[in-house]
Amino acid sequence: MGFNGSRRCSVWLKRMPAPIRLRELIRTIRTARTQAEEREMIQKECAAIRSSFREEDNTYRCRNVAKLLYMHMLGYPAHFGQLECLKLIASQKFTDKRIGYLGAMLLLDERQDVHLLMTNCIKNDLNHSTQYVQGLALCTLGCMGSSEMCRDLAGEVEKLLKTSNSYLRKKAALCAVHVIRKVPELMEMFLPATKNLLNEKNHGVLHTSVVLLTEMCERSPDMLAHFRKLVPQLVRILKNLIMSGYSPEHDVSGISDPFLQVRILRLLRILGRNDDDSSEAMNDILAQVATNTETSKNVGNAILYETVLTIMDIKSESGLRVLAINILGRFLLNNDKNIRYVALTSLLKTVQTDHNAVQRHRSTIVDCLKDLDVSIKRRAMELSFALVNGNNVRGMMKELLYFLDSCEPEFKADCASGIFLAAEKYAPSKRWHIDTIMRVLTTAGSYVRDDAVPNLIQLITNSVEMHAYTVQRLYKAILGDYSQQPLVQVASWCIGEYGDLLVSGQCEEEEPIQVTEDEVLDILESVLISNMSASVTRGYALTAIMKLSTRFTCTVNRIKKVVSIYGSSIDVELQQRAVEYNALFKKYDHMRPALLERMPVMEKVTTNGPAEIVQTNGETETAVLETKPPPSGLQPANQANDLLDLLGGSDITPVIPTAPTREPASAGGELLDLLGDLNLTGIPSITAYNKNGLKIDFTFERSNTNPSVTVITIQASNSTELDMTDFVFQAAVPKTFQLQLLSPSSSVIPAFNSGTITQVIKVLNPQKQQLRMRIKLTYNHKGSAMQDLAEVNNFPPQSWQ
Repeated sequence: MGFNGSRRCSVWLKRMPAPIRLRELIRTIRTARTQAEEREMIQKECAAIRSSFREEDNTYRCRNVAKLLYMHMLGYPAHFGQLECLKLIASQKFTDKRIGYLGAMLLLDERQDVHLLMTNCIKNDLNHSTQYVQGLALCTLGCMGSSEMCRDLAGEVEKLLKTSNSYLRKKAALCAVHVIRKVPELMEMFLPATKNLLNEKNHGVLHTSVVLLTEMCERSPDMLAHFRKLVPQLVRILKNLIMSGYSPEHDVSGISDPFLQVRILRLLRILGRNDDDSSEAMNDILAQVATNTETSKNVGNAILYETVLTIMDIKSESGLRVLAINILGRFLLNNDKNIRYVALTSLLKTVQTDHNAVQRHRSTIVDCLKDLDVSIKRRAMELSFALVNGNNVRGMMKELLYFLDSCEPEFKADCASGIFLAAEKYAPSKRWHIDTIMRVLTTAGSYVRDDAVPNLIQLITNSVEMHAYTVQRLYKAILGDYSQQPLVQVASWCIGEYGDLLVSGQCEEEEPIQVTEDEVLDILESVLISNMSASVTRGYALTAIMKLSTRFTCTVNRIKKVVSIYGSSIDVELQQRAVEYNALFKKYDHMRPALLERMPVMEKVTTNGPAEIVQTNGETETAVLETKPPPSGLQPANQANDLLDLLGGSDITPVIPTAPTREPASAGGELLDLLGDLNLTGIPSITAYNKNGLKIDFTFERSNTNPSVTVITIQASNSTELDMTDFVFQAAVPKTFQLQLLSPSSSVIPAFNSGTITQVIKVLNPQKQQLRMRIKLTYNHKGSAMQDLAEVNNFPPQSWQ
């Protein structure tokens, strides 16, 4: 009975049609006209393969797994073939093993426990009598071996690394690299086997040996120190490659084995870093490679690039560094965009250490600003700003202003910001500085940073001798064109402050213009009614008109009329200003000249957040309260404006720099005297924010000299694996409070909670109301700009009662 059954089974198997070959499957799939048709073909073939697997068909298992791998490469699921790969690996036929190991590398990884079943098969194949079977096992272990497999099979790999067979040695070296990455503590096992690797004549073994040595040096300082004695041998190998004649086996575009040369240069870079003796030993060969390598082909450029990186990274001679930078300068003239981009990036990294050498290529770098490729443009712009100094600032700014005028919109913000910083640092004169910033505002005013307007106003205020010249230039700049809002804001402020100089024609720097009081007011009224004017700009214009009431003599009645009209404006901010200005005219006219007199010289206060107190002539200026005249100039930055409505009501005041008035603010004056004795009674700390690895803790202290003052110390910590950079903390509180935010201890929060940033907040709470606060956090993390808002309402009663 059993015999008859087996016979019927064999007859049935003979009647089964043979599965199609891989080549036929590929041809069939390529005939599919739609994705749905292709999926149907794949599903049909997968069903046939599954049936064959269930029947334990050994005859066509290899063919079916090969087809399955092709489907996997097309993106279709092929996980049901994992065990079949193991069966092929266990086969004695080389063709089966080859497909089985290929399937294991593609379909298996450490996440599947199935791969552990391969350990014994790989161990047997590593000791196989056929080198090609041993090679398959080494490739598979080096591709997907887990840490457990690497521990179990490291001894077998180490044996093959000592064999005389160059075919196996090169594969064993690469497999050892994977083992070291998975299990670094096994590194010392391979140390004896590495002694003779560099004596091998076979280039394949040399190449993989250098890769292995590089991995060991990068992972262990002890190995790095141990292998530094190999520098002369590596130099000799590299010299032989350069001086050797034509070898068809290794020649690529006329250069002998460029892949090995690049690997050796990378290893030399690691060995020579921070080591005088090793660097000295490789100086000559690096100079030889840099001068003798052919640059007409991309192969030579790759070797030169690696040579430049090595020269810049080790302690090389100054002449050699100049040679490296000259090579990068030649790269800038290459027609290949990739080579030009690489050269600009490398020069940007070296410009701080070799500034003078890079300066020699300034004209070529500036020419790259005209490149059509946006990536090259951006790198050229960044490098151009890095090259600006006191000697070339006029010429470089001329080129960068031309670039700002013609570049794409995505470049304008960064370019304008860079020009502002360079002009502030290297300006040869105040007039040049003012002209440059005005040119930027005229060209790209809509793209400048939020602090551009207050910074320029401060510069103008401090340049007393330039007031007449500046107000005349700004007046002419905005005639009939209100499209650049920052420029209009600065012009409105200056006209309000120095309108009398404009009308009197006292400008000595250029030919004065004849302007009447009515013409000046016409311009400001045009700004008020223009559709292009933002609410902030209208506020500047209305405040300027009000200030002109103390500078002009013949148009005071017209100014009163304009101010009264805007007392019913639908813009609440504009309406509030107009109402308060009307009150000045009607009730406090005797105080108006003193309140609106010309601004004194302002001291620049730098903070990393929106909170700052501006002190002028001994007076402290804070956010304007409702009972006081509105600011006459500087407007809050947009970034701080975002905090205005965070607490859901109109009683919120962001702590920001504002335009000073001449009235001293008594509450703000108290804030400056917060450094007295502190009450160190125990107030419990709170966690104000804890998200995405960033944690903000608040600790509290009370001042003995002023019980209304609470000193809050924030501590920011970072539990992620990467640093958080450019960290900025901002805060907003209700108007019943006064708040001062001091500078932080740093802008970088170290990873793994290895350090903290501290920053002090001082809160004046005269009415002893419950404290509430909105905070805004901005920082860069993992290459992305992060921003978040949070509300803090859980302040302990001891901190405010």
